[in-house]
Amino acid sequence: MRNGRLGRLGGGIGTALGVGALAVGALAMAPAAGAVEPQSATLSFDCGTYGSGTATLTAAQDGTSATIEVSTSAITAPIDIGAGAVNSTLTLTKNGSGTTDFTGNSNPAIPAGGAVSTGPLTGTVAAGDSLEGKSLKIVVLGLTVTCNATSAQSPGPFVF
Repeated sequence: MRNGRLGRLGGGIGTALGVGALAVGALAMAPAAGAVEPQSATLSFDCGTYGSGTATLTAAQDGTSATIEVSTSAITAPIDIGAGAVNSTLTLTKNGSGTTDFTGNSNPAIPAGGAVSTGPLTGTVAAGDSLEGKSLKIVVLGLTVTCNATSAQSPGPFVF
């Protein structure tokens, strides 16, 4: 009897170990969240009568979803602006020819005189996409400001 019970128990342990090994193997083969390089880049924007300056773009990726946060000294807030009050569209050159847009209105609160920050702006990417900032459109308090890139993105385009 004892050997029969141990045999069944040993089989149960063997089965559990086998299932555990399969689970670990499946996790090892599962695709990891994508890594974008570089994670941060800068470029210069001209926003017409609203000013000009440098913008920092910070990118992150999770599979085919990506986000880019924008902070720029090109535009400053004339008054306090509440969180979520800035609608933004960042247009990027995609793979050297087409374009893609990242959009959102998840800005932090911006104090009067503070640099405009917006994001995360969301968009969709595919493996190998190369994206470089082209323009930024910001709509706040009914006012639309369009900023055009006046420099290449440094250290280079985002590659997803």
